[in-house]
Amino acid sequence: SFYTRHCITEDLSWSLVTVPHLTELCLQHIVHNFEKNPILNYLLPEHQRKVVDRLSTSLPLTVTANIVSHEDYWKRCCMERWEACDVSNYGDSWKRMFFERHLENILKFFIPNTTDPKQVLELIPLCKGYVRKLEIDQFLPPLRVDQKEESNDLSDTEDNAEFCEVYTHHYYLKDLITALPHLEELHLTYGVKSCGMNFEWSLFNFTEHDCSNLAAAVKMCRNLKVFKLTRSKVDDDKIKLLARNLLDHPCLLELDMSHNLIRDNGAQALGKLISRSRLETLDLCNNQIRHVGAQALAQGLAESSTLTSLNLRLNFVEDKGGEAIGHALLTNISLKSLHLGSNNLSEPTAAVFSQVLAQNTTLTSINFSCNHLGLDGGKHLLEGLANNKTLTELDLRHAEVEQETDFLIHEIVWANREAVRLGSLQHSTTEPL
Repeated sequence: SFYTRHCITEDLSWSLVTVPHLTELCLQHIVHNFEKNPILNYLLPEHQRKVVDRLSTSLPLTVTANIVSHEDYWKRCCMERWEACDVSNYGDSWKRMFFERHLENILKFFIPNTTDPKQVLELIPLCKGYVRKLEIDQFLPPLRVDQKEESNDLSDTEDNAEFCEVYTHHYYLKDLITALPHLEELHLTYGVKSCGMNFEWSLFNFTEHDCSNLAAAVKMCRNLKVFKLTRSKVDDDKIKLLARNLLDHPCLLELDMSHNLIRDNGAQALGKLISRSRLETLDLCNNQIRHVGAQALAQGLAESSTLTSLNLRLNFVEDKGGEAIGHALLTNISLKSLHLGSNNLSEPTAAVFSQVLAQNTTLTSINFSCNHLGLDGGKHLLEGLANNKTLTELDLRHAEVEQETDFLIHEIVWANREAVRLGSLQHSTTEPL
């Protein structure tokens, strides 16, 4: 007899539940074909989210820039590209972070006459709605031809600067930054960060062409609030050109020209700028300003109604300059913070500031560190502080002030600071909810 055996095979794991919904299949298709047909804005919000979560971060910016607004997508783009991502520095916007850093990266490594300018120009319509701040800490010069033959071992000297001028023009910012309508902050340093064994002075030239182009650009950048041009060998002629173009700027509030080569003529141009603009913060730390330049800045200060912070640390203003600034502060009612550290100041400046501390009710912070105020200078300041209720910081480190005087001054300033703190606490508790 024959036995027939029937075998029935069955997938026990199979279930109708695992069959993808038609909606899911459609969303997969949209993701797969997104580059050719980015129909994100036609979808319901919950479907948009599902599509965006699956989109590749390597999609062309021409597709994603002005279509994908979901922050999660741009967060992925940032986190995959950069190790350190502090979104609080970008107004808590991942999309803004991506486009600002992407544009900065292109500009830092742009080589004139070599890099295709379209790399920048084609990015403008994609990023112009999101870029508010640019920090560019290096500008590369063009590649030099027959470098060794032409340099003749002179490239390590500043005397070769004029010879190298033709080789060191940098990327012209004008076309770019005037096309960014929301640009509010611009931080620039003209130099090369990692030149290694290829060091040349010419790599650190901020040329006349660079300056004239930049001056025209910032003048037309009408929403610019913060402009920083540091460590770029900006001298008198260049700062005069820049200051002239900023005279009647409608928005500029902060100007940082620290660590440059500005002397008295440049400071005179900046004194005029202080009196003719809405500037609130001016940083001239580590330049070469002497008493004539300080006197010009003091005149601008006397006429200014907006400047709240002035930094002249590491200059050479000496007592003639220090006294002039002090006299300006007898009438100025806007300045809150003044830094005069390391300016070879002595007792005569302290004598004038004794009057300032007795009369001025606006200043909250003064820095006299690393000067030679001496025992008498310290006593002058202590006398001026007798009835002062507004100064909350007075830095006298290494100012050669007697220890007991320094202690008594510190007590007064500390008491003022505590009174301000308690006053602000009281104010916050009495404010209506």
